[in-house]
Amino acid sequence: MKKYAWLIALLFAANSAFAETAPLDASIEKLQHDWATANYQTPEKDREAALKKLSEQAHQVTASNPGRAEPLIWEGIITSTLAKYQGKLSAGSTAKAARDLLLAAEKIDANAMDGSALTSLGSLYYKVPRFISFGDHDKAREYLERALKINPNGIDSNYFYADFLLERGEYAKSLEYFKKALNAPARPNREDADSGRKADIQEGIKQVEKKSGGH
Repeated sequence: MKKYAWLIALLFAANSAFAETAPLDASIEKLQHDWATANYQTPEKDREAALKKLSEQAHQVTASNPGRAEPLIWEGIITSTLAKYQGKLSAGSTAKAARDLLLAAEKIDANAMDGSALTSLGSLYYKVPRFISFGDHDKAREYLERALKINPNGIDSNYFYADFLLERGEYAKSLEYFKKALNAPARPNREDADSGRKADIQEGIKQVEKKSGGH
């Protein structure tokens, strides 16, 4: 029996690790799908309420998994999306809360989920106005370019960089990255999010063509 003790110990350790990881993976997957539903499939008038409820659920996942970047990232993404649908009085503080969650995730593991914390931080820094909050286009570019180095072919990393370039008036470069985002590989079990993002990309391409005069 002693002969196989090391094998039994190894299997026990592997099973314990799986038991710890599997519930988190399932929770993250649920947050991903619920976010896609709230952001893309819920009537716009109901999105704030749906995202507020989802942010509370995400916070519970974060609290149950201290020291893990993934739940912080998803709580940050959901919270930042919630800010998009709030009025000006609430949106600023909600966006700051999202930033702090994503900064905490970056500190734990900037590479987690293909650099999603960096992508989301970049999007926050260019979408939030400088004059009422922490908006900073230089920081946005830095985060988005770091995210692209980690995930050069990702749909989100390319989309948000393209959208940032569109806002900056860099139309030719923006169109290049929108097209790259459109041709990004499908993400396993993320069909709902990919479908919604592709609609965002098509809208971005229309905006580039409109603002650049079709060139």
